[in-house]
Amino acid sequence: MRYSITAHKITAILSFLILSSVQFFLLYNTYELENDHYFLEEKSVLNAEYSRAISNDKIMPGGQSILDSFVNRDMNALEQSYFHDRTAFYKSRQKILDSAFHALRKANNIDSLLRIIVKKNNLRRNFEYALLIQGLDLSFQKDEYVSLYTPAEQYPFIDQGIQTKDGIRIGGTLRDINTHNAVATVTVSSSENHTYRITFTLHVDIRNRKATILLRMMPTFLLSLLSVLSVVLLFFITFRNWLRQKKLSEMKSDFINSITHEFHTPLAAIIVANKTMQNEKIIASKESIRPLTEVVQRQADRLKILISQVLDITTLNKISLNKEEHSIHLLLDELLLDYRLKLADTTVRFMLQKNTPRDTVLLDRFWFTTILLNIFDNAIKYNNKEEKEITVTTFDDKRALYITIRDNGIGMTEDVRRHVFDKFYRNMRQTRDTIKGLGLGLFYVKQAIDAHSWKIDIISMEGEGSTFIISIPL
Repeated sequence: MRYSITAHKITAILSFLILSSVQFFLLYNTYELENDHYFLEEKSVLNAEYSRAISNDKIMPGGQSILDSFVNRDMNALEQSYFHDRTAFYKSRQKILDSAFHALRKANNIDSLLRIIVKKNNLRRNFEYALLIQGLDLSFQKDEYVSLYTPAEQYPFIDQGIQTKDGIRIGGTLRDINTHNAVATVTVSSSENHTYRITFTLHVDIRNRKATILLRMMPTFLLSLLSVLSVVLLFFITFRNWLRQKKLSEMKSDFINSITHEFHTPLAAIIVANKTMQNEKIIASKESIRPLTEVVQRQADRLKILISQVLDITTLNKISLNKEEHSIHLLLDELLLDYRLKLADTTVRFMLQKNTPRDTVLLDRFWFTTILLNIFDNAIKYNNKEEKEITVTTFDDKRALYITIRDNGIGMTEDVRRHVFDKFYRNMRQTRDTIKGLGLGLFYVKQAIDAHSWKIDIISMEGEGSTFIISIPL
C-alpha cells in the first residue's frame, strides 16, 4: 500500500516536471518568436534612413572625412614601419586609431540623426543605440589588407574605456548588443592601393525591451500557468478521491476483520463445549453437562449481542451502554471458564486472585467482556514464552476498585505505551510476521473504558511483560 502511494507521488512529480518543461519550452519559443518580430518595422525604417544618411559617408554623417584625416595622413609612415619595423608599426597604428576614435566620438551626431528619423517617420519609441566599429584594415597594395583593429584583441595604447567585446564604441548607451537590435552592419572598402576597409554597426533598441515583451506575453504566461495549476488541481482532487475510495475499501475490510475478531472467541467456546458434551462420560453425568450448557448459553447470548452491535464495534463512533449491577468476581469466573475452554490444548496458565470484598459494579456486561477478552488475546499473541502466564487480580481502596491483568510477554517500550491504544497501531519492531492482527483490539478496549468513564494504565518494560490496570470508581 505504501509502495503504491509512493509510486503515485513519484509519477505525479515526474509528470509535473515533464509538463512544466514542455510549457517552458513552448513559452521560450514563443518569447523568441516575439523577440524576432518585435521592433521589426521600426528596424526597417531606421535601416533605410541610416543607410541613406551615410550613403556617401562612413559610420555617421561626416565620419569619413574625420577618419581619412587620420588614416590617409599617416598612410606612408605606416607602410614604411610595417615593412621595416613591425614593433613601431604596432605602436604607431594604435596611437593613430586612438586619436581617430576619439575624434569620431567627439563629432558623434547619431543622437540628432535618430531624433530626426523618429520625428520624420512618427516613431513613438524611446530608443537606445550603440554605434560600433568592428574592424579596420589597411591596404598598401590592392586587395591585400593588414589589420589595424579587431575586437578579438586588446590594445594597450587605445583608450580601454571605449574598447568592448563587440568593438569600439563611438556613441550610445545601449549595452545589450545582439542580432535582434542590429539595425545596420556596413563594410566599406575600395579595390585600390593605399586605402582602408572599415566595418561598423548600428544597434538600436527600445528601453526595457525584455520587460516590454514579457508584459505583452503576460496573457500567454497566465494561461500557461492556469493550465498547469488546473492539471495539478485535477490530479490533487483525483488523488484525494482515490485515497478516500481506498480508505472506504479498507474500512470495509476492517469491518469484516472486526466481525471475525469479535466472533472468534464465543464461537470457539461453543465448539469446544459442544465437543466436550459429546463425550460419553460427560453425557452420563448430568452435573457435568449443566455448566457446559451454561457456557453455550452465555456465548450464544454474546453472539446475539455482537450481531446487533457489530456496526458499533467497527466504527466505534459512539458506544451505547446498557449498565446493570454485576459481581466482578462472578463475571471473571465465567469469563475465565469460557476462555480456558478455548485454550484447552495450549500452554496458557490463568490465575485469578480475588482481593476485594466490594466487587459489585454498575457496568455493561458485553463491553466489560470485550475489554478483558482483547487484553487476554494481546497477552497471548505478544508472548514468546513456552509457558504463558496471565494473572488477574482484584483489589480496592477508598476511591476505586482495581482489576490488574499481568502477563509474562515481551513487554513494551515507552514509545509503544504512548501509542498502543491508537487505532490500527502495531509496533512493527516488536511484532513478528507470524502475529496476525489489525491493531484494533486495544483500541476497542480504550473506547469501552472511556464509555464507562473508567481509567486504564499500563506498567510495562521491554522483555519483562505488561500489567494493565483498570480503575473503576466506586
